[in-house]
Amino acid sequence: MALHPLERLLHSVEFLKSAQNTSQCPPDVGFEVAFAGRSNAGKSSAINRLCTQKSLARTSKTPGRTQLLNFFQVDDDRRLVDLPGYGYAKVNKSLKEQWQKDLDGYLAERECLVGLVLMMDIRHPLKDFDQLILEWSAASNMPLHILLTKADKLKYGAAKATLLKTRQALKNHPAPLSLQLFSATQGTGCEEAWDKLGEWLEVPVEQEIKPAD
Repeated sequence: MALHPLERLLHSVEFLKSAQNTSQCPPDVGFEVAFAGRSNAGKSSAINRLCTQKSLARTSKTPGRTQLLNFFQVDDDRRLVDLPGYGYAKVNKSLKEQWQKDLDGYLAERECLVGLVLMMDIRHPLKDFDQLILEWSAASNMPLHILLTKADKLKYGAAKATLLKTRQALKNHPAPLSLQLFSATQGTGCEEAWDKLGEWLEVPVEQEIKPAD
């Protein structure tokens, strides 16, 4: 079975740098797709699975460990960004507020940001942090793609019902929005996610090579 063009491209992704705020980010050029999610939504696991790497994005059993904007180089023109997770982090209020400020700054000021992937644990969708991202997406008309992660934790019928219920809840969202089931453990939904990333990053579609006569 042939590899998806994005699977081949993302397999070579490498860590570029971490930044606390926009002043520390790489030059604001090219194409950038950011990944957001509440703590313990499976964000790092999803990034690793989509890039077919085991430890590109750090995973931790301690939720809330991602405190910086982490940039990954796809090629000279394209990057993925792992945004700070919120929800369970055992840090003081002032630090959480600073994280929120830094995230807001990145989302509002980053010109090369072309799409946002929001991870939501399929068992706990549309929590407060998810609503904040949805509101920001609506206000800025930023394309949003939702991964209902950990889909393997539910039976297929229940997972499909949650997908339909969530889609119905978001039907009036004004910005471009799509959503799907996803499981980093089983690889469910990778093809659909790669299609969306390829669209946003404007990865050229490879021409089919015809055999010589």
